[in-house]
Amino acid sequence: MNYEEPKIKVPRFNEASGFYTTKKRSKIMSKIRGKNSKPELLFRKALWAKGVRYRINNTQLPGKPDISIKKYKLAIFIDGEFWHGYNWDERKNTIKSNRRFWIPKIERNLQRDKEVNQALQDLSYTVFRFWAKDIKNELGKCINDVLVFINTGKIN
Repeated sequence: MNYEEPKIKVPRFNEASGFYTTKKRSKIMSKIRGKNSKPELLFRKALWAKGVRYRINNTQLPGKPDISIKKYKLAIFIDGEFWHGYNWDERKNTIKSNRRFWIPKIERNLQRDKEVNQALQDLSYTVFRFWAKDIKNELGKCINDVLVFINTGKIN
């Protein structure tokens, strides 16, 4: 099944396009990790402790899942709340600066997440997406959801 929605166009983030960033903001943004974030490391460590072996950031799968387990055709993503639009309909109204950039950027991320999920499902993979806050607050439940799937083949 093909994902047929037109791609959301995200404007370039630079001063020429009318977007301005302070040096302080730029420094903060540079510290944001794309891989090996704290929630990701927590999750991986707990999964490993349960005896589950996995690959990280597998480039052979669509979307480079944070964790993949080929044996069970399982792809796991740990999504940051801001970048992946947690509670987006409410939160998008709270963005105050550079709205012309951030709103299309996050909506494109949401769209890409759907495309990746579909591409993985087309490959018969099961996709788990956890919010970073859920890993921090309910790690045991998240790990248990994955273990239940591995042991039964069913999503809890």
